[in-house]
Amino acid sequence: MENALRPLIVLGGTVLLTLALGWVVDLVLRRADHRHPETPLWGLLRRCGVPLQVLVMASLLRGTYRETGWRLIESYQSEIGRVLSLVVIGSGAWLVVRVVSVVVESSYARYATSTRDPARVRRVRTQVTLMMRIVIAVVVVVAVAAMLLTFPDLRSIGTSMLASAGIIGIVAGVAAQSTLSNLFAGFQIAFGDMVRIGDTVVVDGEWGVVEEVTLTFLAVRTWDERRITMPVSYFTAQPFENWSRGGVQMTGTVFLQLDHCAPVPLMREKLQEILAECSAWDGRDWSLAVTDTTPTTIEVRAVVTAKDADDIWKVRCAVREEMVAWLAAHHPYALPRIVGEVAAPSRTLAARADAGDGREAGSDREPDTGRG
Repeated sequence: MENALRPLIVLGGTVLLTLALGWVVDLVLRRADHRHPETPLWGLLRRCGVPLQVLVMASLLRGTYRETGWRLIESYQSEIGRVLSLVVIGSGAWLVVRVVSVVVESSYARYATSTRDPARVRRVRTQVTLMMRIVIAVVVVVAVAAMLLTFPDLRSIGTSMLASAGIIGIVAGVAAQSTLSNLFAGFQIAFGDMVRIGDTVVVDGEWGVVEEVTLTFLAVRTWDERRITMPVSYFTAQPFENWSRGGVQMTGTVFLQLDHCAPVPLMREKLQEILAECSAWDGRDWSLAVTDTTPTTIEVRAVVTAKDADDIWKVRCAVREEMVAWLAAHHPYALPRIVGEVAAPSRTLAARADAGDGREAGSDREPDTGRG
């Protein structure tokens, strides 16, 4: 009777204790979330229930599975213990990653709601994203190393690997030079505030928004929904334009090539009317002036402002489109004209034409045969 109840007590008690602990923890977190609605930490920590229960159950079974008295377990005692140890290590790493991600996410959410500066919010988002990736990488490496150390055969291999760690480190450093440079560049971008998620940048002539930043690459979403993936070392070694740094407000220009008789004062009045009706214009500044002249045209530059890169593009397109339409409808003489002229024939062509006319005229006469 005792041999039949012992496995039931060990396995059933482990399951019941795990479920009870999970229920208690969930209840405490729900009450804490109800008392502190200003922070999402306690509600997010409820995501850690599953890895916590797996860790608790595996740990309890790891310490009590020998007490079941089953012959099958006694025959494969070391193998079962090793499997349970692997489950404990894996679930522990899973729990650590979940807890760290929840803490980081809740901290970022509180900071985003309490800060009105979008540039600082993007900077913190970039930093916490990279830090989260670093923590996950470290936890995974440590967990895999701990799992490998549970196998006796791999311990001797690890000892020999440690003996040659110097040579392996040199070889790995040379082989992973580009990877390490990208890794350190990722740290520099995260904490040097060079570029952030959501920044508007221009790289290699392509305009886009930074969509993702990792330890090795950076993804830029262009205006036509393409994704440009670039190594992070590019942003530490090559110059690039960051339109969001120092404030998101921008100033744009519209150039028009017009005739010399273009009505510039009337164009200033029309530009003011166009901007007054354009919702993307922020009202900070505008101007219109003749900036250059050529023998056939003049260059008119209109300067407009907007609150960000998207709006400045809309304002420039609206000004260009409506100004050209207004000039074509009311002042067509102001548009550039191409003057054409019939080229005069050259002397050689004229001489050939005269010679041809003479031959045609002489062909009508009868040929002189010398006969009377």
